[in-house]
Amino acid sequence: MDFTPLAVGLAIGLGAIGPGIGIGILGSKAMEAIGRNPEASGTVFLPMIIGMAFAEAIAIYALVVAFALFGRIG
Repeated sequence: MDFTPLAVGLAIGLGAIGPGIGIGILGSKAMEAIGRNPEASGTVFLPMIIGMAFAEAIAIYALVVAFALFGRIG
């Protein structure tokens, strides 16, 4: 029995949950900080974008793993 399709689904599914939650929390806290102190938006915005990019990179790694596993099907 071949479990590769299940592995592909789990790889991308579980690999996207963590970064999705992390990006949501990061964006929420950054907007909360800017709402409390609007003058700090310049100092909060760039680290927020960099953090979101690093979190998104983890989801892209999961996508690459899913494609690598998908290549083994058939």
